[in-house]
Parts: sequence; C-alpha cells; structure tokens
Amino acid sequence: MNHTHIRIILVSGMSGAGKTTTMGILEDMGYRCVDQLPYTLLPAMMDLVRDSKDPRFLNLALSTYLSDFEAFHTYLAGLNFDLSVVLLDAGNAEILKRYKSSRRMHPMLLSNAATTLEEGIVAEREIFNTIKDQSVTNLDTSFLTAIELKQKLNKVLSIDNRPTFSISFISFGYKNGVPLDADLLFDVRFLPNPYWDETLRSYNGNDEIVYDFVMLKEETKVFIQKLEDFLDYAFKEYMNEGKNHFTVGIGCTGGQHRSVSVVNYLYERYGQLYQVYKDHRDLE
Repeated sequence: MNHTHIRIILVSGMSGAGKTTTMGILEDMGYRCVDQLPYTLLPAMMDLVRDSKDPRFLNLALSTYLSDFEAFHTYLAGLNFDLSVVLLDAGNAEILKRYKSSRRMHPMLLSNAATTLEEGIVAEREIFNTIKDQSVTNLDTSFLTAIELKQKLNKVLSIDNRPTFSISFISFGYKNGVPLDADLLFDVRFLPNPYWDETLRSYNGNDEIVYDFVMLKEETKVFIQKLEDFLDYAFKEYMNEGKNHFTVGIGCTGGQHRSVSVVNYLYERYGQLYQVYKDHRDLE
C-alpha cells in the first residue's frame, strides 16, 4: 500500500465537545474509525495499517483524550502518512451542561485527576490551552447543531470532494411486493411495456435493446424530466437535513424491463454527483 495515500485524522479536544459525534460523522464520510485507542496499541496498529492491502485502511480516524494527545500527535507526525488533526472545543458552561444532561463520567474524574466535574473541566482546559495553537483544525461546538458540525467536517475532511450523502436505487416488481426500506417509491407501470413485444420479452433493462425501447419513448422522456426536477431538489434538502443515505424504489409489474431501465439511467445520472448504488431486486 502506498503510504502517501493513507490519510489519518486525529480527533481530540475537550471532553464533552463532541468527539463521539464527530467520529460518527467521519464514519459516515467513509473513514475507518477507532475510538479511544490506548496509546500502547498505536504502534502495532500503525504497523498493521502500513502493511495491509485492505483499502478500508486508506482513510482512518482515531480519537484520543487530551491526556494522550501529545503522544499520539508526535508518533503519527513521524510517519509518512497524510495526517490531519481536529481539536474540538466548547465553553466550560456548555460542557458542564452536557455532562449533567448525559450523566456520563468526565475522564478527569475517572483518572482521579479531579474530585468534581467543574474541577475536571478546568484541569482539562489547562491541557487544551497548551495545544490549541498548533496548526490544526479547531472547531468550537458550543453553538453548533450536529448538522452544522457535519457540514463543517465535510468541507474540511471530505475524502473525494463529493457530498457525504449516498443513494440506493432499487428496481422491483409490484407483483412481488414493495421494498420495505425505500424512502420514496415511484410507479412506472404507465410507461410502454416491452413485455408485450415478443422480440423483447426475453431481454431485460440491462440489455441495450430494452433500455432504448423504454428510455426513448416520449412518455419516459417527460417522466424523467419531471422526476429529475423533483430528485435534484429533494436530495439537496435531505442532505441539508443531515440524512446520510436515501433509498429510491422504481417499480413496474415484474421488475424486469421498465424499472430496471429507469434505475440504470438514474444510477448513471446521479453517480456524477453522489455516492450511488443500485439493486435490481427481482431481475431473473
């Protein structure tokens, strides 16, 4: 594996500032995430990453407490990897409120470095102030929603410069029932049906002869234009609302011709903008 193509994101900062949320966002963005890895295991893990041919290790996110940050940063900076650092912060009052609402134990209390929550926050703040001026990405989450945090991280750390929003297009036949995981369903049984042409019946929407029959019909052209107008708008709005994945079902009678053709078109069309998948559920 080419070391220069391995990207590692080191996430740390004030406890209660959003490390867990950030790691979840990075996972949705395609990073392999390891939360609170003990420093003693870091060298062995980096050896594994260096020697592995697994493409899932090309983009790795690690999180650590502030108490271990300097050790992690020093070690990772000495490797021939593409290293980025995200330090999360929030005001002391906001952190105090979050801990009281979550009822979780602060790490300074767990390590007996403090005897009260407020004392722990102040002690950790002293550590944070010694490292926050380093050349890293600093994010104050005091007034950020999860969606706003995701947008900021996506702007800075996106793997392929495309929105971290994926779409599955599923073709199906209504006679076999609708896909239960679909967010939107579109019925294309009104389109001209290749099944009634005996020369096309044995083919399906993956075959050019059927695809052209379906997609070149005037009814299909009108439908596709209206469908694209809706999906272009809907996908952006769903993405703005923080949705990570969306499933669109396209159904015809048997799931062989019309729905397969339309899904193949949509897969190519939106694959230029998003991460897309397709599944021809009922294709024989």
